[in-house]
Amino acid sequence: MIHEHHHDCDCEHEHGHDESKEYPRMDKYHEAFNRFEKAGSMDQVEKSVKALLEVSEKENFNANVLKQIHSFIDLTSLTSMDTQESIYNMVNKVNDYEGARPDVENVAAICVYPIFVETVKQSLQADGVKIASVVGGFPSSQTFTEVKIAETAMAVMQGADEVDTVMNLGNFLEENYEAISDELDEIKESAHDAKLKVILETGALATPENICKAAILAAYCGADFIKTSTGKGYPGASIEAAYLICQVIKQYYTLTHRKVGIKVSGGIRTAEEAVKYYTIVKEVLGNEWLNKDLFRIGASSLVGDIEHRLGE
Repeated sequence: MIHEHHHDCDCEHEHGHDESKEYPRMDKYHEAFNRFEKAGSMDQVEKSVKALLEVSEKENFNANVLKQIHSFIDLTSLTSMDTQESIYNMVNKVNDYEGARPDVENVAAICVYPIFVETVKQSLQADGVKIASVVGGFPSSQTFTEVKIAETAMAVMQGADEVDTVMNLGNFLEENYEAISDELDEIKESAHDAKLKVILETGALATPENICKAAILAAYCGADFIKTSTGKGYPGASIEAAYLICQVIKQYYTLTHRKVGIKVSGGIRTAEEAVKYYTIVKEVLGNEWLNKDLFRIGASSLVGDIEHRLGE
């Protein structure tokens, strides 16, 4: 049902390319939603999360897990005050860390605004560290699709290996799922081989039902990662939102055999918080998801906290 290398959103094209009125296109999205378990109330979600954390959060708080988490981090700088020099300094810290601790892998990626992709590309020397760029009118997503496509293509041309784009929440609230899927499809195409992370802005979506629906749309539209938040303007990641996204990813994998990653971001500063998210991913999705290809944490000060705990 899912064509790994086919960019079109599959919930839109389930019945082939027949655009006729015979199948009202909106129904495809509701058909997709109906394949998944209902999200339940926030109370139920909070109880499930609490139960999972009680089982294994404490045992996961150890040096080995912190070392793993260090290698899952997208080291991020997304402020209006970013300069070439500040980005250059951030990259240098990553370069300097390379080989400093043979037992600790470097961060997974460096995440910046599009105009700094080239700065990162020119100064990054650390092996295996990806360059990620936010694109698509980040953080509000309220610009022309053409602008989003162009920005994505330009970021990739400058050297971005991964692009983080925000699902248009206005379209989501109006249930204009077709517009969302068409736009994400075009952004994905314009990203070529770069990984696509789709940001749901879970703090704005707020309800379990909204978060699950948005995650289902993102998955069917080819997202390589589903990301919680921008960290701008709305509450950032929450354990409950991460749990809901993991549940969708798990069911999506059962339905399609395609693994989608999760990225949590927005306000994760301490090792304790990071371990909570690690625990949720481990308990819901299993060890197969505990690698940087399928699990990321977007953060800035978390790196320093983990290095400090590991005795840096």
